[in-house]
Amino acid sequence: MSEVISLNPYEGGPDWKRMGRAIRYLTENYLSQPSLDDAAATAGLSPFHFQRLFTRYVGVSPKSFVGHLTLDHAKKELAGGASVLSAALDSGLSGSSRLHDLCLKIEAMTPGDYARGGRDLIIDYGFHDCPFGIALVMATEKGVCGLAFGDDGGEAAMMDDMRTRWPNAAYRENRARTERIAKQIFEQTGGDVPLHLLGTPWQIKVWEALLAIPSGKMTTYRTVAEKLGNGKASRAVGTAVGRNPISWLIPCHRVLGSDGALTGYHWGLTRKRSMLALEAARLQESPNTSAIA
Repeated sequence: MSEVISLNPYEGGPDWKRMGRAIRYLTENYLSQPSLDDAAATAGLSPFHFQRLFTRYVGVSPKSFVGHLTLDHAKKELAGGASVLSAALDSGLSGSSRLHDLCLKIEAMTPGDYARGGRDLIIDYGFHDCPFGIALVMATEKGVCGLAFGDDGGEAAMMDDMRTRWPNAAYRENRARTERIAKQIFEQTGGDVPLHLLGTPWQIKVWEALLAIPSGKMTTYRTVAEKLGNGKASRAVGTAVGRNPISWLIPCHRVLGSDGALTGYHWGLTRKRSMLALEAARLQESPNTSAIA
């Protein structure tokens, strides 16, 4: 019986869900160097089709992805990431940053608006399959205000978590709109992606600093604090990082502990490790890669 594979992950096919299962499997089992056959089995595909589909959707081969799933990689990159962050912050943030070939345009909520808990805001939302499980995409009329991750069956908890950030906003399901945003983010189709940052002035300052960390690089909470003018504010930085409502686009997954180890991540350490590995692998892959080595 032949396998049916959708070439577009947002046209009714289960392929993003399959790739999400494979990414989780590889992230949780990379130390045992899982075989292509084992990884393909988690996606319900033959090794041939799995290799082709994974490379097409994720942007790197399964072998390359596994090759970057080590804490040693994060530790090696730490020093370089911190120095690049310093240069970026020293040059001044312009209010926009290039990330994943997307131009992120930032507009921040005023302190008064934040204090009102999102009153008078209408937030569109929708759930979509993505490389990291289920993504909850949220947007105001000004731009993306939320991007959260979870697993099948956890949608209600994800929604409750995000609602606590803006308790007085009005929420409406608008999957047609959020699907377009999800395609832009995860298929890297390019174009401007406006962000609407809803947070305290300090949180927004920290989130803007995160946008200066290049893809594939890492830094520490302490380094971020130092660049924001207070090297003793690591804990406050960590709190603000943990409250980042737009995960992945505002890359809080690139911040590590002072010893270079992965630390807590709101959506789980498995996802954090997957995100770092995916970014690192993509940097070393040709944009036209089509086969596993």
